[in-house]
Amino acid sequence: MTIEALFPEFCEWLGDSANVRYLCQCMPDAKLIRTYSNDRANFPEGTTDILYLGSMTERQQIVAAERLMPYRARLLERLDAGMAVLATGNSIELFGEYIRDGSDRIPMLGFFPFHAERDMENRHNSMFLGSFEDMAIVGYKSQFSFLRGSFPGDFISVRGGCGNSMGDKNEGFRYKNLFATYLLGPFLVLNPPFTRYLLRLIGADGKLAFEKEVTEAYEFRLKNLEKEGVNFIVGEHG
Repeated sequence: MTIEALFPEFCEWLGDSANVRYLCQCMPDAKLIRTYSNDRANFPEGTTDILYLGSMTERQQIVAAERLMPYRARLLERLDAGMAVLATGNSIELFGEYIRDGSDRIPMLGFFPFHAERDMENRHNSMFLGSFEDMAIVGYKSQFSFLRGSFPGDFISVRGGCGNSMGDKNEGFRYKNLFATYLLGPFLVLNPPFTRYLLRLIGADGKLAFEKEVTEAYEFRLKNLEKEGVNFIVGEHG
């Protein structure tokens, strides 16, 4: 198995780096390729089994889109061929047409007909509870943007918190084996049932590292988020 982490010099903050580390712990024999922004990407060669993109700053989104643009057609080919991709945090915005920031319109990869609307004066912070297939998904958000438009497929159904925009009952999107979500941090550590699903999707045995510990933490968090009267919105600030 080959794991490729894109742009680790700026896509592995806000706890997102734990996703790659946990994949490596679950698949100790896997090869890890860390593709920095000035490196030649590996995924066009067809040997990447799972590609990871994490959160980044707003300026770094522009860099990431510029670096990926030469690979745009090949990336779409690899997605259509079933390559697995996990995109967390604001990396989800790279797959849309553009980011609207005031009067600025910042072009992204344009794979799907949606865009992000950014408001740097107001950050949204919330906890999250949702469902994917027969499993609960937990996490948290901290973002300046929301998404508008059409998505290729639903990923997580919202049970508590917000979706792609306020009031939206869908969070993130799915396209074949691309899973994109605004949820931050160690998404795979927080959600062991989904991690097992993802591992099996790429042909691994689905065994989880620290299974007892991550399962207990997941069940504890899930129990608390399912309590009646939970206030999922934890703060808005400018």
